[in-house]
Amino acid sequence: MAFTLYALIQTAILCTNAVAILHEERFLSKIGWGVDQGVGGFGDDPNVKAQILTLIRSIRTVMRVPLILVNSVCIVLLLLFG
Repeated sequence: MAFTLYALIQTAILCTNAVAILHEERFLSKIGWGVDQGVGGFGDDPNVKAQILTLIRSIRTVMRVPLILVNSVCIVLLLLFG
């Protein structure tokens, strides 16, 4: 497989899908990254763990519908153009 822009886009979509399907109670809490971890007070500088948890929650919240559409378009393009 050649290194193309489409392959790079597919890789980004695949990684975003992987982050979007992480379940907080089943997976993240087992490794110590659950809901209760990483909660800081107002005015505290968030550490790296808290920022990553916020990013994961944001991706799951914001990217749910756009990922469905983007995945559908990628599947159709792959079926049409191989």
